[in-house]
Amino acid sequence: MHWVWTQWSGMYSGRNGKPTIILEVVASYDTCIWHAFFGLPGSHNDINVLERSSVFNDVAKGDAPKVQYSIRGHDYNMGYYLADGIYSNWATFLKSIPAPIGNKKKYFVRVHESLRKDVELAFGILQSRFSIVRCPARYFNKDDLKEIMMACIIMHNMIVENERDMDQEAT
Repeated sequence: MHWVWTQWSGMYSGRNGKPTIILEVVASYDTCIWHAFFGLPGSHNDINVLERSSVFNDVAKGDAPKVQYSIRGHDYNMGYYLADGIYSNWATFLKSIPAPIGNKKKYFVRVHESLRKDVELAFGILQSRFSIVRCPARYFNKDDLKEIMMACIIMHNMIVENERDMDQEAT
């Protein structure tokens, strides 16, 4: 996500020529944000952000969170991230199929793309809950913006957890 920052330009000028600061997140299906990396200039692309991200540096070193799950009788102990085609060919990145042929592959692509929308949904919910994140940031320095963003993410996760608890009580 790019947060417009009207105080700077130059290397912070992003996709639309507006100065922005990038927020990278890892979110689950329930929009809970498990990892956030904030502060890179908007001129960076996904690969530049990935190279500087602490979560993916840990993955590259083999320090990925331990996850245990089974799919069709195969046991796995490493988590994965849904990604698009620009990312590296790491075992931890589950990328889509560029030109799917056959019903199974087309179904996989459809499900993969719908699940990747969970991250976009998390961004949308974060922006709808906190107008300071939705509106252009003015006159704040970068460190203050980082604290604001992290506070909003923490409050967002608290709301998600509270709603999850309320749903469990209702059933």
